Amino acid sequence: MMKPETVSLLCGPGTHEPLRLASEPGPDGSAQEVLVGVHSGERFRVRDGIPLLLDESKVSGFNRRYQGLYNGIAGLYDAGIKLFAYLAGGGEEHFRGEYLRELDVQDGDRVLEVSIGTGANLHYLPVKAAYFGLDLSWGMLKRCQRNLKRWRREAELILGNAEELPLHDESFDTVLHVGGINAFNDPAKAICEMTRVARAGAKIVIVDETAKLMESLTWMPSVRRWLQEHGERFSAPVGLVPEGMRDVHARDFAKGNMYCLTFRKP
Repeated sequence: MMKPETVSLLCGPGTHEPLRLASEPGPDGSAQEVLVGVHSGERFRVRDGIPLLLDESKVSGFNRRYQGLYNGIAGLYDAGIKLFAYLAGGGEEHFRGEYLRELDVQDGDRVLEVSIGTGANLHYLPVKAAYFGLDLSWGMLKRCQRNLKRWRREAELILGNAEELPLHDESFDTVLHVGGINAFNDPAKAICEMTRVARAGAKIVIVDETAKLMESLTWMPSVRRWLQEHGERFSAPVGLVPEGMRDVHARDFAKGNMYCLTFRKP
């Protein structure tokens, strides 16, 4: 059963319509949870405890391509990151600590991770905070569920699009995104959405690959073409930060292979 406090944070993607939790017969006749728009009556399924707040028919372009990719590699993703962190020097805890230390999570905070993937960042964050994670990939969310169970950690997971966060304004004390924004259809819109759902004074942290990392992979024709056509994406998107944000900083880490952009909502 979804928690009432979680439902109160959710809204219709794109419309921001409030939702209520209801129960209705499923295909096998058993009761299943659904989220219902309080005005329109639009229904969103809840599958394995995860609300499906995504219109799949609107997933296109880069988002569609990478949704399929991450669904396919979900089972291998954690091992790949461990190897990358080892090669970058210091191992996974050191690698993740490079950006997680920017968060300054306090007891009782609400923390949103956009593109939570397999949830590996949560393993290194304080226990006494409320965590929420959104991803476009069902395969990654299911892997995240398994990891959380293994670690005895909790987080509320959502299937959704970072460019249309199905969450109410000013709901989170911290917003984190690691990996993926370089390949979003509309990175500027995603950053505006992260800012919208952050509370006044909240810190937003955005991390992704630099051009240096991509250049090391140009022996692959697909990466070489991607870098040639979209190389401008592989630097900290400082210019996409909404006007009026405070304490805007960008730096590289992991031997220059990753960037970390931070700013604070006034």
